[in-house]
Amino acid sequence: MRLMGVPLLCLLCLESLAVSSVGPSNSSSSFCSESRECLQFDLVCRTEQYEVRHYSATRWVSTDAEAYFLGVGAAMAFRRLYHYISGANEEGVRFEMTAPVLVEVPEEVKMWEPAIYTLSFLLPSAYQERPPTPTNDKLYFSDMPDMDVYVRSYGGWMLSITSRVHAHLLSRALLRAHAHFNHTHHYALGYDSPLKLLNRHNEVWYVVEGDPVCGEEHTPLPTGTH
Repeated sequence: MRLMGVPLLCLLCLESLAVSSVGPSNSSSSFCSESRECLQFDLVCRTEQYEVRHYSATRWVSTDAEAYFLGVGAAMAFRRLYHYISGANEEGVRFEMTAPVLVEVPEEVKMWEPAIYTLSFLLPSAYQERPPTPTNDKLYFSDMPDMDVYVRSYGGWMLSITSRVHAHLLSRALLRAHAHFNHTHHYALGYDSPLKLLNRHNEVWYVVEGDPVCGEEHTPLPTGTH
């Protein structure tokens, strides 16, 4: 049975109530309004069911958590990462939270076996090349390659069950469009702190394999950062 009554990002830790920053955001995305730095992308096209986006290579700080439920695993991982950006690193550097928070979710999860969930924070631009060294040996740096992704967005709270439902809806739309994508895992993303109650934004991603498919009816867009 999955955790259904508590928002995933609210499960993570109470300290995150204070991580939203003051001032303008570097992102032009309307849904990325609480962080000074947000993951940028080029919008390739949009259909009624999903978007195709292009992301340039970026570096993240990550940690794995083994758990039976997505919410429990994410809570454990979030605390480690939050301590890291709060100064638990060899240099004692503190820096503000970025957006989004990214969770790699395995596609095949057996009912009576725990799964490995990988949660990642985007490193700020100042630390993309030389990030502070973690003091927790369960943290490591991961490089997200230059890639295209299929994206489905939804509002409200990112619950374990809603994330799975939207991933299922996205995969069904992609199969109908005969699109090729990585079936081994998907990504669940949250852009808002628990302090934000309205106009929340969440996403699920599948990584494109081969050429992206926009469907027969889609809106082509000029290249540009969104």
